[in-house]
Amino acid sequence: MNLFNAVLNFIFPQTCGICEKICEDAICNSCKKKLEKITFPHRKCFLEITGIYYDEHMHIFKYEGIIKEKLRQYKFKDQAYLCEFFAEIIYSNKKIMKYINNYDYIIPVPLHKYRSRERGYNQSFLILKALAKKNKNIIIKNNILQKQRNIKPQSSLNKLQRKDNIKNAYDITNKLEIKNKKILLFDDVFTTGSTTNECSRILKENGTKKIGVLTIAKD
Repeated sequence: MNLFNAVLNFIFPQTCGICEKICEDAICNSCKKKLEKITFPHRKCFLEITGIYYDEHMHIFKYEGIIKEKLRQYKFKDQAYLCEFFAEIIYSNKKIMKYINNYDYIIPVPLHKYRSRERGYNQSFLILKALAKKNKNIIIKNNILQKQRNIKPQSSLNKLQRKDNIKNAYDITNKLEIKNKKILLFDDVFTTGSTTNECSRILKENGTKKIGVLTIAKD
C-alpha cells in the first residue's frame, strides 16, 4: 500500500457494507457468516427454449431483505462504494467464480449515456471492476455492447411492456470480438428477463457461441 492510500484509509477507513463497522474487507466476518445463510447461487439452463436467447442464468440471492435494501442504496442513493461489498460476495463464493471462469468475457448490461450521466456510474460495471481487482483472470468488455436508445425505466412497466420497450435498444460495436466467444452478461437484478434476453439476442445474432447471465438477485 502506498503512502497516499495509507493516509486515505486512515481518514476514511474501510467499513462493512452491512453493519458499517470498521473492518479490513468490504464485509466483516460476522456479517459474512449471516450472508452465507441466505447465499444460494441458483443456476438454471435455458437451452432449446423458444424465445430465450441466453443459455443459462445464475442468481445469487432473492431480491428481498438486506440484499434488496443494499441494492437500492447502491443504485438510487449514490452509494457507489457498495460495489466492493457486492464484489466481495461474488469473489468469496467458489461456485459463482467457477461459473464465471467458464466464459471468455464478462459484459455488464449497459446503461444509456444519459442514464449513466444522471446516476454517475453503471452499477454493474463498478462491481465487475472491483471483482477484477481481486481476480486478474476476469476479462471485462465494457464497450462491445451499447445501449443506443434511452428508454423508459423497465421497473415502471409490466412484463409485456418491458419486452416492447427494450426491443432494438442495444447494438454491437465490434462483431469480431464476440464471434464464436462464450460471453457472460452481468446485471444487478433479474426481474422478467426482458433486458438480458434482448442483449442476448443481439449477441447471438452477431455470432456469439454461448451466453450466460449472472445477477446479484432475482425478483
